[in-house]
Amino acid sequence: MEHRLLGKSGLAVSKLCLGTMTFGNTTNEKDSIDMIHRFLDRGGNFLDTADVYVQGKSEEIVGKAIKDRRSEVVLATKVRFQTGKDFNSAGLSRKHIMDGVDASLKRLNTDYIDLYQVHVWDEFTPVEETLRVLDDLVSSGKVRYIGCSNFLAWQLMKSLCYSDFNKFVRYISIQPQYSLVSMEMDREVLPLCIEENVGVMPWAAIGSGFLSGKYSKGLQPTEGRLHKAMGESSWENRNTEKNWKILHTVMEIAEQRGAKPSQVALNWLLDKKGITSPILGANTLDQFEENMGTLEWKLTEDEWNKLDEVSALVDEYPNRFIDKFRRTLNV
Repeated sequence: MEHRLLGKSGLAVSKLCLGTMTFGNTTNEKDSIDMIHRFLDRGGNFLDTADVYVQGKSEEIVGKAIKDRRSEVVLATKVRFQTGKDFNSAGLSRKHIMDGVDASLKRLNTDYIDLYQVHVWDEFTPVEETLRVLDDLVSSGKVRYIGCSNFLAWQLMKSLCYSDFNKFVRYISIQPQYSLVSMEMDREVLPLCIEENVGVMPWAAIGSGFLSGKYSKGLQPTEGRLHKAMGESSWENRNTEKNWKILHTVMEIAEQRGAKPSQVALNWLLDKKGITSPILGANTLDQFEENMGTLEWKLTEDEWNKLDEVSALVDEYPNRFIDKFRRTLNV
């Protein structure tokens, strides 16, 4: 599998990242471990989990799976969400991060975390407190690199500036929701990541299963992830006229190429400027194998452009205004 540098670092990660949110829940432990081993055997090295996935069970399973292969793995996990009953068991304070990293290291059965990510912005904790403790963790050897997830552009830029000014380690990556049916990051976050050389690891890369092709217009699902999902991955957010047009294009290309719709969606992401390593999720080994088949072929330029056009955001202010008065150089 091809590898890419993660942001402004020398850390090489596989072009697909294996997500483990389902491990210990919809994916049993045996299949989860098997999935990780198959991924590593095919040249993948990038695994992503979080302290809140299945109340820590996901981290425990990952720890068991990589016990004898730790040096092969770029291991990523996250901290921020509620892990206990009191107020301090959430957030990005020094206390919660210090407690969180030790708990994750124990569950993962390892001495260090390659990429430690803050799961979402914390409005209560000063950014300087968060970045200082993350810098301390890198200095201590418990963490090697840091990243963020679900940040607005100003939150990421403020963090990068604070790190640079104080000579702290900076976020080398961001993990946002991004797919053909979730293009909001194109407004500001993705251009910022390209400008500042921040790696991008999209979650919900096939729209929480919407782009797998198993859903039909006008038929609300009674099972599967979209049936019970809330928030960003809800049926309400997926069931739009634009998204059905996108899915129609995906299905059309898949049929012409003899491929799976999910492979089309992932292939588009792999060739998107600024995207480092889309997160591959699967409930079953069959789903895993189907998604890994993405690496066996590539979209043509015309196919890629067709998908890019149908999924593009409406041109809004201030981008519309900026583009109107963009300067050009006649040489």
